Amino acid sequence: MVIGLVAALLLNRPFRARGVTRAIFLFPYVAPIVSVAFVWKWILDPRPSGVINDILMGLGVIELPKAYLATRGLALLLVIVFEAWRYFPFAMLMILARLQAIDRTLYEAADVDGANTWQKFQHVTLPELRYVLGAIFLLRLIWTFNKFDDIFLLTGGGFGTNVLPVLTYQFSFKSFDFGKGAANAMILLLILVVFLVVYASTIMKGAEE
Repeated sequence: MVIGLVAALLLNRPFRARGVTRAIFLFPYVAPIVSVAFVWKWILDPRPSGVINDILMGLGVIELPKAYLATRGLALLLVIVFEAWRYFPFAMLMILARLQAIDRTLYEAADVDGANTWQKFQHVTLPELRYVLGAIFLLRLIWTFNKFDDIFLLTGGGFGTNVLPVLTYQFSFKSFDFGKGAANAMILLLILVVFLVVYASTIMKGAEE
């Protein structure tokens, strides 16, 4: 969300090749998940030929290649970074659409009152974005909580990334314990229902105002 907000604020300003820049920013979101996941795995390859290992060893930062996606703690952090990179364009598009709908007279009034850039962002932009940001937060929370493919392609659910959807798959289709798989899926469903109720109430409140 933070990356999407920053990108939307930048792309809302007029500059040369703005359309091309927007298209480039959309690439992570529209690219096939299998393609980008395998590119990331190639970059983070534990062999000396891996991009990160090759660069760091060439600079003398590390002496031996490291298995980044096979290190507990670091693997989860890299999955989070991957998710942020892949899905920030969604937040950017939603926020950018709302930014372009803000009444410009609000900023003109703020200029008359002597407000600086930060004050205009704090007292004009953010209040106008509050419901969009709330909706994006809840949607991404639901989608990320239910995420399977990205994590499974990157780590297979190992090294501290065995989240509920991956665990459901492992119970059902690796251990063939369909009872545990179904119970795990029901827990996931109940948690998601709570998020959906909150999301629906947020949307309804925003529509009323």
